[in-house]
Amino acid sequence: MGFSADNLKGFILALLSSGFIGASFIIKKKGLRRAAASGTRAGVGGYSYLLEPLWWAGMITMIVGEVANFVAYAFAPAVLVTPLGALSIIVSAVLAHFILREKLYKLGVLGCVMCIAGSVIIVIHAPKEREITSVQELWSMATQTAFLLYVASVLVVVFVLVLHFAPRYGNTNVLVFTAVCSLMGSLSVMSVKALGTALKLTFEGTNQLIYPETWFFMLVVVTCIITQMNYLNKALDTFNTAIVSPIYYVMFTSLTILASVIMFKDWDGQSAGSIISEICGFIVVLSGTVLLHATKDSERSSSSRGNYASLSPSLSTRLCAGNGELLKHDEEDVASSEEICLRRQ
Repeated sequence: MGFSADNLKGFILALLSSGFIGASFIIKKKGLRRAAASGTRAGVGGYSYLLEPLWWAGMITMIVGEVANFVAYAFAPAVLVTPLGALSIIVSAVLAHFILREKLYKLGVLGCVMCIAGSVIIVIHAPKEREITSVQELWSMATQTAFLLYVASVLVVVFVLVLHFAPRYGNTNVLVFTAVCSLMGSLSVMSVKALGTALKLTFEGTNQLIYPETWFFMLVVVTCIITQMNYLNKALDTFNTAIVSPIYYVMFTSLTILASVIMFKDWDGQSAGSIISEICGFIVVLSGTVLLHATKDSERSSSSRGNYASLSPSLSTRLCAGNGELLKHDEEDVASSEEICLRRQ
């Protein structure tokens, strides 16, 4: 289909988003370390990091990244933007290697290379963004039979998971809470894309805020994100984050791409070869992400066996650890669930 101007804008914004968010992990960690040196650690109930300018610099950097990610959805299809979220982990790992002197092992480097290679494949074969002229057009997409069936299926599965499975198996099966997050996340991204497009049209001179559909999309965004964050926090609090993160990324990204293909018909008009190439690129990104997480989990396990009294855990622990027994109370953990939540939008 070719790489359109809007796709290029969305691609650049997604890259900037990953760069800012990946860098924010490093800045916030350095702020947490500095705050812990002069006050009570965040992991044991301290809030001295709120007085640390470096921590706030990291938070502002993260907000800038999230804004860029939000705007990216207004220019490019979710099939292109969503998988690029994995690049923030690569940025963090590389910066941690050089700035924080945290070793990036060979398998971790391989995982990074796979994520980059898969992202390149997706970018090359990404479909063009469909031209949308009004929020009513978005509403017609959201109310088409196929997407309504998808929404109904998601809501039914979520209610069954929340009311039946969560009370019984939520604390023993990682898929319960993670599935709720992923399902609601796919709806939140579709609403974010619709809302972002409406705001884009408004800034271009065609006011979409006068239509109730715009405000309905905004309500759906808020509702889905609150639900998503709630159950992601439960998953992170209950299970090892090194397990939650790759499972969540795979489920969330897969369901988001499925929802986008149904609602925005991203693959209409594309050749079978382009679609297969996108799927292969997506699988490569997923594999690289899982490998990177597995490497960090292995590194954390070996380091914990060698030195239980390590003064400051590695960034990979902050990104990918939430081990309820060993590392849950490290100073970085106060921000980990929040950052992972934000990154998946």
